[in-house]
Amino acid sequence: MIRRLVMVIAGIAAAGLSLGTALAALSVGDHAPEFTAQAAVGGTEFTFTLADALKKGPVVLYFYPKAFTQGCTVEAHKFAEATDRFKSLGAIVIGMSNDDIDTLKKFSVLECRNKFAVAADQGGQVMKRYDAVLQGRPSMADRISYVIAPDGKVIYAFASMNPEGHVENTLDAIQRWKASARP
Repeated sequence: MIRRLVMVIAGIAAAGLSLGTALAALSVGDHAPEFTAQAAVGGTEFTFTLADALKKGPVVLYFYPKAFTQGCTVEAHKFAEATDRFKSLGAIVIGMSNDDIDTLKKFSVLECRNKFAVAADQGGQVMKRYDAVLQGRPSMADRISYVIAPDGKVIYAFASMNPEGHVENTLDAIQRWKASARP
């Protein structure tokens, strides 16, 4: 565990990124687990596949505990407000919780403001593979944001139950990654 913590801190420092208030379980450089899930954007259901999304550019995958709760609503609003900035960087945003798809259809309209997709992690299998289970609440995700490069590697991870910082930190990580990828 100590070795993993040191590797996460070293990866964040090597990428020139600041350390958040808490650490996500997947480390910078880890391969992001592949998944397919039912998702919704603008109230319309579709199947989201990480591999397909990565073909278009980096993916911001953020886990949140429960739709329509105070912190999750604040975070969804912030991601919605920043959607055009993410798109200008070629990035896709997808939120994920253990909520059912019918709840997320409503959440995608009301709180995500038809701007980005949210996916249903029914049974919590994806959050387990991403080590994003909320401690003491196994049916809920922790508030963790990952940036995944098109090659499937985690380039940034940020964990904080405070919804502040997730959007700006992931935008900054994508900008730094794009700058370092230029010849």
